[in-house]
Amino acid sequence: MRRRPLLAAGLALALPGHAAPVAPGRGLVFPRDHGAHPEQRTEWWYATGWLAAPGTEAPAFGFQVTFFRSRTGVAEDHPSRFAARQLLFAHAALTDLDGGRLLHDQRIGRAGFGNVAAEKDTGVALRGWRFERHGPVDAARYRAHLDSEAGGFAFDLELTSTQPLLLQGDAGYSRKGPRPGQASHYYSQPQLAVRGTLTRAGRPQAVQGRAWLDHEWSDEYLAAEASGWDWVGLNLFDGGALTAFRLRRPDGSVFWAGGSHRPAGGAVRAFAPDEVQFEAGRTWTSPASRTTYPVQWRLVTPAGEHTVRALLDAQELDSRESTGAIYWEGLSELLDAGGRRVGLGYLEMTGRAERLRM
Repeated sequence: MRRRPLLAAGLALALPGHAAPVAPGRGLVFPRDHGAHPEQRTEWWYATGWLAAPGTEAPAFGFQVTFFRSRTGVAEDHPSRFAARQLLFAHAALTDLDGGRLLHDQRIGRAGFGNVAAEKDTGVALRGWRFERHGPVDAARYRAHLDSEAGGFAFDLELTSTQPLLLQGDAGYSRKGPRPGQASHYYSQPQLAVRGTLTRAGRPQAVQGRAWLDHEWSDEYLAAEASGWDWVGLNLFDGGALTAFRLRRPDGSVFWAGGSHRPAGGAVRAFAPDEVQFEAGRTWTSPASRTTYPVQWRLVTPAGEHTVRALLDAQELDSRESTGAIYWEGLSELLDAGGRRVGLGYLEMTGRAERLRM
């Protein structure tokens, strides 16, 4: 979903009549659509997953790295080469399950002067952090590189595709409300095989795991009627992929919902808004923000009835120094009706500390 430029008010301004609207019937073209879409208001590349020592199947860490691009509204013909036509943001987080803690870092900068969101293919860079794609469309390798331990960690990870791209919604046109413009272009790359190096306190360690990638761009992602969303992207142990989301009104009622399921080797089944149900279970209250989050959910979709449960309660991120919001995002497990773990992935909850501004 995603994930997710949670922008402070005033940073992203729409340009009526200028940007090409997100619309149904526009087929995604690759590798071009792996790259940036600077004519759209907001965009993100969002990678999440779990890590463990090589040869180990039980997750020891969760990781998240997200690059955001925002069109500011500054005219393209502005005379100053320093004009901030595009802003770039980046978040990275590491969930340490054994240590029971979340480490988080964030960056912000204007595009240019080494800060890049390439248009021909995935290639985003911001002050020493990079996320890049190499290789064929459906047999790609991504590299996520964080060069600093300012947040208490760094990593250099290679994410290798094992499955075709998953086009969300109607061939990549994903509705976020009843009006046609309330939508994004959205695709996922589930079941990425991960290998690389994680560094903590100056000590590198080899890791392996599994990851999920989302790429979305939109002019009107979050409708005025909505205050935030709940979203999951889950790699199933049988090789399948499950996505579900709902956008909430300020009173907590559902404004819109959606998602998809792709069984291993099968076709994508997109979910209609009335086919997705999130029912909150156990909650956790952040001692920092005093915000309460459901950290366990009953999730009902056409793929069945499941429980989504956080592997660590304290996975709240404070991004007020960059994108301007406090939200919860963390490694979670998927349980079937019998309580058996059948998948791992990420749960994200936004707009609970305060209404999300994009």
